[in-house]
Amino acid sequence: MSSPKVSSPKVFIDGEAGTTGLQIYQRLAKRTDLDVISIDPAKRKDAEERAKMINAADVAILCLPDEAAREAVSWVNNDTTKVLDASTAHRTAKDWVYGFPELAPDQRQKIAETRRVSNPGCYPTGFLAAIAPLTHAGVLPANFPATVNAISGYSGGGKKMIAQYESFRNEGFQNKDIQAQNPKSAESKEPYSPYGLKFGHKHVKEMQLYSGLQHAPLFVPAVGDFVQGMVVQVPLPLWTLEKPPTGAQLHSTLQQHYTNEPFVQVMPYQDASTLRDGNFLAAKTAVNTNEVQLFVFANDDTQEALLVARLDNLGKGASGAAVQNLNIMLGLPEKAGL
Repeated sequence: MSSPKVSSPKVFIDGEAGTTGLQIYQRLAKRTDLDVISIDPAKRKDAEERAKMINAADVAILCLPDEAAREAVSWVNNDTTKVLDASTAHRTAKDWVYGFPELAPDQRQKIAETRRVSNPGCYPTGFLAAIAPLTHAGVLPANFPATVNAISGYSGGGKKMIAQYESFRNEGFQNKDIQAQNPKSAESKEPYSPYGLKFGHKHVKEMQLYSGLQHAPLFVPAVGDFVQGMVVQVPLPLWTLEKPPTGAQLHSTLQQHYTNEPFVQVMPYQDASTLRDGNFLAAKTAVNTNEVQLFVFANDDTQEALLVARLDNLGKGASGAAVQNLNIMLGLPEKAGL
C-alpha cells in the first residue's frame, strides 16, 4: 500500500507583478518543493480575493507599499499562515523578526519559529553586514558616528524609476545635441544622482536599531546608470577613538562572525597602502547572486579604514533574501532556489 502524498507548502506572493515580487516568483516557479499559488490577474486589486489567497497560504509574501502591507497583515484570520513582508512597514516592529539570518547566532532560529518576518532593505543589508559584527563585538563603540555612502542600480526604485532611466538612456544624456540645446534637461538626466538629501531616509531606523548604534548613521544613497548591483561604503575615522582597532582586527572580527556562512563572503584583507591605481570595485560583480561580499581597506598609520559591502540590490538586497527567509520559515534547505 502506497503512503499518502504529502502536499507541498503553499506560497502566495501578494504583489507578484512588482519588481521584487516578480523576481521572487521567478526564483520559486521552477521549484518542486513548493506550491506557488497565484491570484487571477483580473482580481489582483480585489481585497476580498487577496485576503482569501493570503489565508490559503502557508506563507504569504508581501511585496506591497507600506500601508497596503499593513492592511494585508490585518486580513490574516488564522494561526497558521506565516507572513514575510518585503516592505518597510514592519522592519522595526517589536513583534516581528528581522529577516537577516546572519545578523546574530540565534537569528535563524528566531526566523524559523516566528509567524512574522520582515525582509531587510537593500542598503541596510550592506551596512549591517559590514558594521553590526564590529559594534556587537565591541570593536567599534555604540556611540560611533557612522556614515554610509552607497550607490545602487536603478531597479531599486521600482517600475517608475526603471521606466524613467530606460527612457532617457535611449534619448537623454547620451544625446549630445539635446545636452547642448537644453543643459538643464541634460542635468536632470545625469547617470549618477545622490538622493535623500533632507536625510531621515526610511532605511535609517533599521540601520540604527540592528547595528546597536546610539545615533542614527548619516546615510547618503545614490542611484547610478546601471540596472542591478550595489556598493555600500562605511568610512571609519578610527583616529577619533581612544583605542582604535587595526585594519587586521576589523577584518578578523568579520571573518570570525561569518565563518561557514554561505551567503556572506569576507574578501581578503587589503591594506590601503598596497593598492595601486586601477583597482576598482565594480558595483555589478555580485549581480544575480544572493551573496554579500565584504571588503576591509585600512591604513593603520593614518588610523583610517573603509568597510565596503557589494551585493545585488534585487538579490540579497530583496528577492534573494526573501527566498532565503522563506526556506528558513518552512524548514527547507536554506540554499534551495538560490
